Amino acid sequence: MKAKKEVKVGIVVTVALALFIYGFNFLKGTDLLSSDRTYYAVYDNISGLVQANPVNMKGFKVGIVKNIEVLPDTSGSIVVTFTVTEENVSVPKNSIARIGSSGFLGTMEIQLLKGNSTVMAEDGDTLRSDVAEDLKSVVDKQIAPLKKKAEALLSSLDSVMVVIQAIFNEDAREDLSNSFESIKNAIATFEKTSLRLDTLVASEKTKLSIIFTKVQMITTTIADNNAKLSNAMNNISNITDSIAKSNLMSTINNTNKTLASVSSVMEKINTGQGSIGLLVNDKRLYSQLDSSSASLNALMVDMKKYPGRYFSIFGKKDKPKKRRSP
Repeated sequence: MKAKKEVKVGIVVTVALALFIYGFNFLKGTDLLSSDRTYYAVYDNISGLVQANPVNMKGFKVGIVKNIEVLPDTSGSIVVTFTVTEENVSVPKNSIARIGSSGFLGTMEIQLLKGNSTVMAEDGDTLRSDVAEDLKSVVDKQIAPLKKKAEALLSSLDSVMVVIQAIFNEDAREDLSNSFESIKNAIATFEKTSLRLDTLVASEKTKLSIIFTKVQMITTTIADNNAKLSNAMNNISNITDSIAKSNLMSTINNTNKTLASVSSVMEKINTGQGSIGLLVNDKRLYSQLDSSSASLNALMVDMKKYPGRYFSIFGKKDKPKKRRSP
């Protein structure tokens, strides 16, 4: 009877101890009766990951973070222990356990990126690790270029404001007003000119039409006689080639030398050098020559009238006849 009582006490103590151990592990998040698989991942930085954070695969919760501890070596790496509670989820050996943010509020989680290996990871294996960029880093990367552009824009605005302040002082406003007035006058003048041009075109429309008609006729004639014009141009080209091949330049040079010599002779004559120069420039000699010419002319007339005075026939000369008295 006493033995049965001790057996009962032993059974009760064993059951109580088992319940205690199971309850203690259950409170820690470990279910001793489940088929959970435990994996490990080593990180240099866990970015705020804590125990009991979820383990998700494609946004679906498949497990939970069980433990986080620092490796006892001097590397400072952190080992994260997590479990996969879903029996239907297979974890290939080359899967990646990435720490990332689960939402806008920045709750951290392990995102299980399923690999393509046909070999499955076993319970207790260490998976490859990775840390995704947090929201702050992503925003900073997006904001940094905008920040630089904003700073450049503010600098440009400062320069524009300085220029505007310089422009809109009293003297600049007056100059600007004068410029606008000049532009206004120029536009008015241009309008008047265009109006006059329109009037001129309207009044001379008939003449312009005749001119355009004649121009068209000329172009048509040129087009019709294109072959003749080409022949004429070829003939001119042949003539110019012939002239170029001839000794025309030599002839021109000789002519220039001759003209230079004639010019020198004429200059000497004009200055009274030489016999011809003296003859041309001596007026007294010209008068004597003129007088001699007149005397010679009178002698020739007298010889024709009275040849016997100058030429004898049979040794006799004609005596001059006496004039009859009136």
